[in-house]
Amino acid sequence: MPEPARAPVLVAAGGTGGHLFPAEALAAALGKRGIAVHLVTDRRAVRYGGAIPDADTHVVASATLRARNPIAATRTAAMLGVGLVQAWALLGRLKPAAVIGFGGYPTIPPLLAAAWRGVPTLIHDANAVIGRANRLLAPRVTAIATTFPDVFRAEPRLAAKATLTGNPVRPAVVAAAATPYPAMGDPLRLLIFGGSQGARIMADIVPAAIERLDSGLRARLAIVQQAREEDLGRVRGAYATLTVAAEVAPFFPDLPARMAASHLVVARAGASTVAELAAIGRPAILVPLPHALDQDQFANAGVLAAAGGAIRLVQQEFAPRARGLRRPLGQCRNRGVFPRSAGAHGDEPLGRVAVRSLDRR
Repeated sequence: MPEPARAPVLVAAGGTGGHLFPAEALAAALGKRGIAVHLVTDRRAVRYGGAIPDADTHVVASATLRARNPIAATRTAAMLGVGLVQAWALLGRLKPAAVIGFGGYPTIPPLLAAAWRGVPTLIHDANAVIGRANRLLAPRVTAIATTFPDVFRAEPRLAAKATLTGNPVRPAVVAAAATPYPAMGDPLRLLIFGGSQGARIMADIVPAAIERLDSGLRARLAIVQQAREEDLGRVRGAYATLTVAAEVAPFFPDLPARMAASHLVVARAGASTVAELAAIGRPAILVPLPHALDQDQFANAGVLAAAGGAIRLVQQEFAPRARGLRRPLGQCRNRGVFPRSAGAHGDEPLGRVAVRSLDRR
């Protein structure tokens, strides 16, 4: 008699790289164990194509609480309510062995539906400060995985079900981490990006900073820069005027390989960016997103800066002055200034924690 098919795992993630990339890493680990994975997310994930290879993708309604305006809050609650109904029906069809969330408001409907259906639940938080969606879900889920220690040191009930796993990196990052630091010489490769959705501040500041560099140093540069669609023309034009070799695009699907090929990275400080920089071992100037309510990117950048792997600049200090780039570019000549960091190692791999949660069903 044939063995019955193993129940799948439903992975839930917000539609940005910071949420999707750790989910992709876990899906790869579960796939090696013969466990099928389904992804539930929002419409933003469409830009990644097949966000998780070999995983069926399901879109549920969701919205982010961005303001204290009661009308906006009511609309967000209504949208999440629609998503909850959709997620309840989806769980009824898939009958997953577990539901695992990676942060972002799109994880709220499937994780709540799973908790109410009695399906084992696990959330992973990639940041040094737990995100708002995970903060809401933490008391309601079966288990919690964290990237950094002591996230719940003031909350013993949550700490009791938390395991330090670190932030898993996707297979492309594992491959890129095997690349040695590029030999110094010409060109000097500079990579600039602002997270999976881009950041206007990079388009505003970096070309102007390059203009202020000595002409000899500027002539040595080969730049790869992510820019939003509306900023592409002016960024390309700025580099063309300076006769600086530059590739500018709104999205780079091979970003880990481009990190590995770079001498210096300028970026935001999202959790996945910090984990991937740490794993690949490239020096960085990190400019945390300034308006986050919980200042998670500021804390993330501080961890890498404390390890000697980055310079953290608050956005008010990120200005187009020459010394802002000249010093770290000069330090690239001394590779020892920026030691490779292995990132936040966990007590236990996330894949093992996830598999253990399956046994609780």
